[in-house]
Amino acid sequence: QVQLVESGGGLVQAGGSLRLSCAGSGRTFVNYAVGWFRQAPGKEREFVSVIDLSGRARHYAGAVEGRFTISRDLAKNKVFLQMNNLRVEDTAVYYCAARYRYTSTDAHEYTNWGRGTQVTVSA
Repeated sequence: QVQLVESGGGLVQAGGSLRLSCAGSGRTFVNYAVGWFRQAPGKEREFVSVIDLSGRARHYAGAVEGRFTISRDLAKNKVFLQMNNLRVEDTAVYYCAARYRYTSTDAHEYTNWGRGTQVTVSA
């Protein structure tokens, strides 16, 4: 088990940028793939991006491809989500989640979740 804490959310105008951070606890965090998911009011939680153990393999949802970049700092036990050219439709609570060893785009396959950070994009 790992514990996750997100930070970096906030209010930004459309076209702006934010950088989210996910801090993982424990030395075993390096054994976990980390995904970012988001949930807007009245909508289901959806996949945003995922990164593998090494930090070399990355995958993005089509809606954020080319605008968001996921990365991880293995030494600091952190995963980042750089979000550029933000749109109003990106408004949601963003969660990071960890899955042992393997990446997945399915939220149901993740057993470790942070509490989320709010991202609000205004027009």
